[in-house]
Amino acid sequence: MITTRNALIAIGAGLSLLTCALGASPANAQGASASLASAKAVVDAAKARGVVGEQGDGFLGFVTSSGDAKLKASVAAINAGRAQAYRSVAARTEVSEAAAAQAAAQQIVALLPPGAYYQPTDGGWTRK
Repeated sequence: MITTRNALIAIGAGLSLLTCALGASPANAQGASASLASAKAVVDAAKARGVVGEQGDGFLGFVTSSGDAKLKASVAAINAGRAQAYRSVAARTEVSEAAAAQAAAQQIVALLPPGAYYQPTDGGWTRK
C-alpha cells in the first residue's frame, strides 16, 4: 500500500533521479558516460524535431514513428537507465516502480521547454 509519506519520499527521491533519468550516468563510469552522453544528444535532437517525447510513465516514447536505428537504440538505452533508477528508488522508498517512475515523469515534464512533447498517462501526445 502506498502511503502519502512514501509517495512524498518517492517524489523527493525523484529529484535526485532526474539527472539519471534524463540520460546522465555516474561519473566513475566514463565509457558508459560517453555512450549515454551520445544517446542523450541523439534523443535531445529528436525531441527538438518532435519525434521523441516524455511519457507520463517516466519513459521516453516516439511521438511519430522513426526508422532511425541509432535513435531507437538511444531511446532504449536511456529507458533502460531510467528503469534501473526507478527500481532503485522504489526499493529505498517502499513504493512501486510505477509510482517512482510517475513521480519522476512529473518532474521531467515540468522541466521541458516550450514546444516539447509529453504524453500524460491518460491521454495522447501534447505539446507544452
